[in-house]
Amino acid sequence: MNRAFIIGNGISRSDIDLTKLKKHGTIYGCNALYREFMPDFLIAVDVKMILEISKNGIQHRVPVWTNNNKYFTKISGLNYFEPSKGWSSGPTALWKASEDGAEEIYILGFDYQGIDGKVNNVYAGTQNYKSKEDRATYFGNWLKQTITTVKSNADKRYIRVIKENGFIPKEFVGLENLSHITVEEFEKFF
Repeated sequence: MNRAFIIGNGISRSDIDLTKLKKHGTIYGCNALYREFMPDFLIAVDVKMILEISKNGIQHRVPVWTNNNKYFTKISGLNYFEPSKGWSSGPTALWKASEDGAEEIYILGFDYQGIDGKVNNVYAGTQNYKSKEDRATYFGNWLKQTITTVKSNADKRYIRVIKENGFIPKEFVGLENLSHITVEEFEKFF
């Protein structure tokens, strides 16, 4: 089975040893993930993140995918979505894995909501990210973009990994090819 792991940057994925996943499938990471772990593909659509990634030469180590942008014309080695999805990095990574033929797709770090109203991101407070004390980011667009990919790929199986009693958006109820498992259940498999 063609398996993929999409690594978002919500806090729920903090305790998962990503190095153990390499032998089990293709890893699509988002934004600053490269700072701690090098995925098979890195997806970033924010201009500041692409500039950081290119400054560090990451696009010469792994394929980096982004939207075409006038700020990137002098950067070599980037791959561009044509046409641009116009989506956020996480949902774009999910879409790319689906397009690349993955049949079983695990979604890690897609928490969708803040923690006590504050930012929920493992990189909060670092370069190109909001402060840990900033208000949680609106997740409605991420949610719609995720649902679009899941609904348009009924032949694929999506498994979202969440903390015990983690947030499950009501919009996910009824999506037959999307299920949820806990971090603990996930770690038993991998």
